[in-house]
Amino acid sequence: MEVLANVLVGLVAALHAYILVMEMFLWQKTPGMRFHGFDTELARRTAPMAANQGLYNGFLAAGLVWGLVAADPTGFAAQVFFLSCVVVAGVYGAATASRRILFAQALPGALALAAVLAAR
Repeated sequence: MEVLANVLVGLVAALHAYILVMEMFLWQKTPGMRFHGFDTELARRTAPMAANQGLYNGFLAAGLVWGLVAADPTGFAAQVFFLSCVVVAGVYGAATASRRILFAQALPGALALAAVLAAR
């Protein structure tokens, strides 16, 4: 179960690193605009907000990686804390921005959190 938990935590970290790249570096380029369905003008106007969001996603990814490499009890606590943040952010995003965030962010975070807790 510990291996599965570590794989899921790594996948959630990778997802948030991907979101960082999309929001900080590709927001105004074709992949970012296609991903979010924005035209050039909307992408330009929202780029500073997206970069800020991307930075926060990077912090989530970094915290999850820290949780994977740190010895217990710190590693376990970091994983639980940052996965909880992912779930809360995903639920909030689904409620306020797009329902797809529930499945793209909150669900993977919740599955990884459940695996981490079960592996304990």
